[in-house]
Amino acid sequence: MTVKLGFVVAEFNRDLTYMMEIEGEEHAKFLGAEVTERIYVPGAYDMPLAIKKMLKENKVDAVVTIGCVIEGATQHDEIVVQHAARKIIDLSLEFDKPVTLGISGPRMTRLEATERIDYAKRAVESAIKLVKRLK
Repeated sequence: MTVKLGFVVAEFNRDLTYMMEIEGEEHAKFLGAEVTERIYVPGAYDMPLAIKKMLKENKVDAVVTIGCVIEGATQHDEIVVQHAARKIIDLSLEFDKPVTLGISGPRMTRLEATERIDYAKRAVESAIKLVKRLK
């Protein structure tokens, strides 16, 4: 059984999310899964609507979120990640499908974000494991 993954990718900090996306897709192939759907959104906060659309269409076994939220002068980064993560969990439970968190942050610098590009690989691996274990 080939696991079909959907990627929801944030365009904010695209230099980093691009590398995360590439690593995530390569890891999916390595693990025998396939990325069959992809939606790009402006930022991590915008992911839930795209995730819901993807889950409603029922063409994927799981959704992997890919994003990067870097610390700013305010607590905006914490609010963004907190609310996105909460809604991602809700959608996973609502549709009975894994939606994994490949969003790095909050409270990290650009250098730390670069060091955490592998978060996408972890999210892909989690999605595949959950699909196989919950079938």
